Amino acid sequence: MQKFNSHLLKTLHVSNESYDYYDLTSIDGYERIPYSLLILIENIYRNVSDEARAQNMVEKIVQAALNGESPQEIEFMPTRVLLTDFTGVPCMIDFAAMRDAMKSLGHDPSKVNPLIQADLIIDHSVIADVSGCKGADEKNAQIEFERNKERYSFLKWAQKSFENVSIVPPDTGICHQLNLEKLSQVISAKDLGSQNKLAYPDTLIGADSHTPTVNGIGVLAWGVGGIEAEAALLGQPVSILTPQVIGVHMTGELSEHVGAFDVSLSLAERLRSAGVVGKFVECYGEGVEKLSVTDRATISNMSPEYGCTVSLFPIDDQTLDFMRLTNRSSKQVELVEAYAKANGLWHKPYVQKDYYQVIEFDLGEVEACIAGPSRPQERIALAHSKEAIKTIAANRGLDMDKTAIVHVDGEEYELHHAALAIAAITSCTTTPNPDLLLALGLLAKKACEAGIYAKPWIKRMFSPGSKASMLLLEDAGLMPYLEQQGFYLAGYGCMSCIGNSGPIAQDMQEAGKEIELAAVLSGNRNFEGRIGPDISQNYLASPAKVLAYALAGTMNFDFVHQALKHSDEGQVYLRDLLPSKEELLDYKKRFVKQDIYQRAQNDMFAGNEQWQSLPSVAADTYQWNEDSTYVKNPPYFEDFSLNMPQVQPIENARVLIKAGDFITTDHISPAGSIALDSEAAHYLMGKEVSPLDFNTYGARRGNHEVMMRGAFSNVKMNNQLAEGKIGGYTKDFTTGKISTVFKTALNYQAQGIPSVVLAGQMYGSGSSRDWAAKGPMLLGVKAVFAQSFERIHRSNLIGMGIIPFEFIEGDTVDKLRLDGSERFSIPAIDFTQGDFPRKVSVRAKRENGEELSFEVCARVDTPTEGLYIAHGGILHYMLRKL
Repeated sequence: MQKFNSHLLKTLHVSNESYDYYDLTSIDGYERIPYSLLILIENIYRNVSDEARAQNMVEKIVQAALNGESPQEIEFMPTRVLLTDFTGVPCMIDFAAMRDAMKSLGHDPSKVNPLIQADLIIDHSVIADVSGCKGADEKNAQIEFERNKERYSFLKWAQKSFENVSIVPPDTGICHQLNLEKLSQVISAKDLGSQNKLAYPDTLIGADSHTPTVNGIGVLAWGVGGIEAEAALLGQPVSILTPQVIGVHMTGELSEHVGAFDVSLSLAERLRSAGVVGKFVECYGEGVEKLSVTDRATISNMSPEYGCTVSLFPIDDQTLDFMRLTNRSSKQVELVEAYAKANGLWHKPYVQKDYYQVIEFDLGEVEACIAGPSRPQERIALAHSKEAIKTIAANRGLDMDKTAIVHVDGEEYELHHAALAIAAITSCTTTPNPDLLLALGLLAKKACEAGIYAKPWIKRMFSPGSKASMLLLEDAGLMPYLEQQGFYLAGYGCMSCIGNSGPIAQDMQEAGKEIELAAVLSGNRNFEGRIGPDISQNYLASPAKVLAYALAGTMNFDFVHQALKHSDEGQVYLRDLLPSKEELLDYKKRFVKQDIYQRAQNDMFAGNEQWQSLPSVAADTYQWNEDSTYVKNPPYFEDFSLNMPQVQPIENARVLIKAGDFITTDHISPAGSIALDSEAAHYLMGKEVSPLDFNTYGARRGNHEVMMRGAFSNVKMNNQLAEGKIGGYTKDFTTGKISTVFKTALNYQAQGIPSVVLAGQMYGSGSSRDWAAKGPMLLGVKAVFAQSFERIHRSNLIGMGIIPFEFIEGDTVDKLRLDGSERFSIPAIDFTQGDFPRKVSVRAKRENGEELSFEVCARVDTPTEGLYIAHGGILHYMLRKL
């Protein structure tokens, strides 16, 4: 890092040290510019060496902020990149493959190396195989290591062989909670060898959708596709359009028995309807001061569910208090305060910024709620939840009187539709929040004292995001009550939220064939087919509400009018058991201490004996094991040439997938269990892997053979070409028969036939899953036609050289009468030209010979993205650049 644009530098004196910094207050009207845009401006001044070019980009941002001008391309260079093991393994495998390619081209392979800090946290692989008993966490951790030893050995090689790679071993915590509690510094400082250090905002991108969690402490961070993260690590700036910033003006304060997770679900409903996809959101106003930093982090965490890129809370006194609580040094806290106040980043609740749009949000109007059965924005008021469940059943044609019989510990139980099969306290959304955890623990205590317990047929698990969460409940004396309710520690990881719930009891699996079973979790994702293959309805709720539904045993319960217990002493309702604000405040004062974070953070990077004993030797290139079913050299650079490919049209492409609205990345590239009758299962069994050792698609992301077979194979995937078959099936138009997506794609490729996808609204919503683009690319998909795209997935498609096309407003697959049997031709587009056409005419030839022509918009939004497409993807672009 060098000091560019030095005429803008000023000096800040803090704790007997001097820091240079780029002065944002010198910009005319800086007080009216949203906080997030000020951080982008600082980033440009610090990273763009050409002063005229830097100033031009800054003017674009200022004009967009103050005058509402149309978005234009700017560059952003994050300080750090955050990775999970699910995203980190493929990232490091891609780097290893690039090193092989460099070596084969006669160049130095060590040139392929992260240039900025990569923090990789192993948190997505632990599965709740064991739950509901003492020692479940240790057993699950042991199973995790046995399954993933090969992957973890590879990661240790990567840590030793690449620079700037830091790995947090398994069984430690979730990346977003550890990032919040430990890794993020809010304001960074770097010694550049001159008299003063350079101070600047800590910024990052993460190859996981919920990276905005740290927006809660004022850190500008967002989720990107894994491919885009790889490019950033190799020194390529993130190309973005000047964002429109939505201001959420928060007033009032939360009512009794209403928490930050209720705010998140309410905002998901509100902001989705407002249409904030691709926009920045900033929360400001006097109501923000009533929210703790962990409340803010809970709200920011769900930015992907709102559709926005970030949900930033500016720095204030609450930020400083949280930094002290989590053992950031006093010197660091003083730097954050001094920098933010001197440089326009300190929250001034009554100063009105120039936002593209302002949404008024009264915290006092938020009510207790849940969301489901398949999307986070499907908010249901808790007071009306039973009525909503009945409406869902009616819409699905379910007979609520239908029953299924299950046996547990010698007892027989009669279950109905919406009976709970899984109740999980999980995820980075809620477990960093002491208020939500204490409310859970106190409810468990009061329920035990009242003799009310969770129903025995429910699989229950507790998987917090860091050891600080567990220590808080233990120190407060509440963990024994949670264990009495069956919520034993299952491990430190994402678990249910990523689909790692593990199997439910055989009786419950059979019941799931007769009635629709439900899951309730304190996470952020409830897409169909994600939480468990036997679960049909998935609901999001705060930790205390997860326990409350576990006490009821079903989602079809009215907590206002139905008692949880009837006895001679009277009836006990949920309201009788919920802790008051005063009780929560008392417990917080007594037990939320620096000590729990200090103990949790001790030896965070060391790992246990199993991790330490993994063999690994640093080397410029990786020694691939041809027999491996976990780590394989991907084929991206086979026959690679330093010459950029010639511009070619897409001619006579067949439709591989025809889908409806809201196809998620879970549909495109599942992360959960591998079905026994799937193409991936057949591949693994052919390699003599037992079904017990299949692991998950997420854990197999280092093996392209598994992942390309898993593309579009989610058990809930409804491909309209498959004539009623659900899962990974399609119609092979060369044979006229229904076959698997994988076999059909290979057949098309063998005949030189390109493939396309037809879809509706918000194609690719959900997780920032690079394999949702890599898999289709390996299957021969050249373009996707949709009404709209989720931001991260659109970026991932471009990163793998697949062109995202949006129908012109008003056009849809149905309106154009496209049944999927057509053959599509798209003219050659020279994306190397910055003024490449955004509107393209597509020809579709029907089976009867009739031809249809219609226009689409190429959602290649910037000239840089155009270069990625022209090169065949980011990886090829970066390799040629290196």
